[in-house]
Amino acid sequence: MADTKTVVSDGVLSEKTLTFAGSGTLLIMKKSVKRILMAVGVLLLALPAVSAPEAAKRFKLVIDAGHGGHDAGAVGAFSKEKNINLSIALAFGKLVEANCPDVTVIYTRKTDKFVPLQERADIANRAGADLFISVHTNALPGGKIAYGSETYTLGMARAAANLDVAKRENSVILYEEDYKTRYSGFDPNSAESYIIFEFIQDQYMRQSVSLARSIQRAYVRTAGRRDKGVHQAGFLVLRNTSMPSVLTEVGFISTPAEERFLNTKEGVAKMGRSIYEGFLEYRRAQGGTKALLHPYDDGEAKKNSRKAERDAKRRDASADVEAETRAAESAAPPAGADNIPAQGEKTGRLTEETGTAADKPGRLTEDAPRTAAGRVEYRVQLIASSRKLAKSDASFKGLAPVSYYEEGGLYKYTYGSTGDYNEALRLQREARKAVAGAFVVAFVDGKRVSVAEARRAATSK
Repeated sequence: MADTKTVVSDGVLSEKTLTFAGSGTLLIMKKSVKRILMAVGVLLLALPAVSAPEAAKRFKLVIDAGHGGHDAGAVGAFSKEKNINLSIALAFGKLVEANCPDVTVIYTRKTDKFVPLQERADIANRAGADLFISVHTNALPGGKIAYGSETYTLGMARAAANLDVAKRENSVILYEEDYKTRYSGFDPNSAESYIIFEFIQDQYMRQSVSLARSIQRAYVRTAGRRDKGVHQAGFLVLRNTSMPSVLTEVGFISTPAEERFLNTKEGVAKMGRSIYEGFLEYRRAQGGTKALLHPYDDGEAKKNSRKAERDAKRRDASADVEAETRAAESAAPPAGADNIPAQGEKTGRLTEETGTAADKPGRLTEDAPRTAAGRVEYRVQLIASSRKLAKSDASFKGLAPVSYYEEGGLYKYTYGSTGDYNEALRLQREARKAVAGAFVVAFVDGKRVSVAEARRAATSK
């Protein structure tokens, strides 16, 4: 839909409209623009990584070692995820404490104890943390093998829930003693306040992606890990925090070689240092640290980086050849290979993941049937990724068949396909056993719509 939209570029706001992630387009009267600009400028001071930190304010970093106590997490051949997570989290925190005097490190746990997911988020929120990093270890069922590290940020599908948290947790900044002076009469009960909170949330999400990318680069450079990319998902611990946050999966406990590496002193040190280097790179990009980065081993880092890149290219090439072979040998098109334009996009599509060169964004292959006119279709979205994934990728936790559509510059991967809403809910329950943040998405006449719109369309037939 070609609505007129405001663009916020280099701090400049146009006079017509205002757009924020997940909020749609809000028309703003000219007389309100000045108030909003003043409020944005003032509230930017409260963003943890947007402005230079005040001399008296220490940066608060929350490090969350996933699982613990009776919750072992994934279990490998000889070790448990909870212990790997804790070892790497403590190694990371120790480096920050030793080299970053301006940072206060807060741990959700430092021993083998159980901490509920909500309490982990509450610890960060109560502390007024500037950053939240959750450390986890990946796993695949059925003896499947996968390699590499990946990092998640909050997905847009959960942005609305997170916005409610951000409003509640961040509202304290509006009730300081010098509130009227500092915020120039800004009214926390006005409509503009909600716009500001959406602006803050958008900044948090951007900062989270920046941090995730920095961590991924460090995994390759320092630990020689395969880069499995930055993804979006609806993890509860991320959804309920009110600051930039990421959840990083350090490797696969279900892969023997990776389990062995993650249980060695060298492996723990390298992974902890990788997260530390990613943290420093992120803070430097935000102008927030003077800590020196002492190379683990320049020669080793360069060798690891080159080897990781070669390995990644070799595995990706093998996956593509295998996918193309399967596609060529198949006389019939894969089930559900629909080409569905994403709502608001010119070239969106939904298709079975094959990795073939002919299957490009915005193009229908001859084998791919078009969605029937008036057809209502439900699928269960699993994750969103900035890069194309093989359908055997570990991120799908063994679920199949997996399809994808493109929207907002991301590949959004889905599981199953049905025209029945109740069946879609059943598929969602099934998918959530493997991917906790899975949710139903809907399409009508080949366009992405809300589930409510799809249900109305189905009943009007």
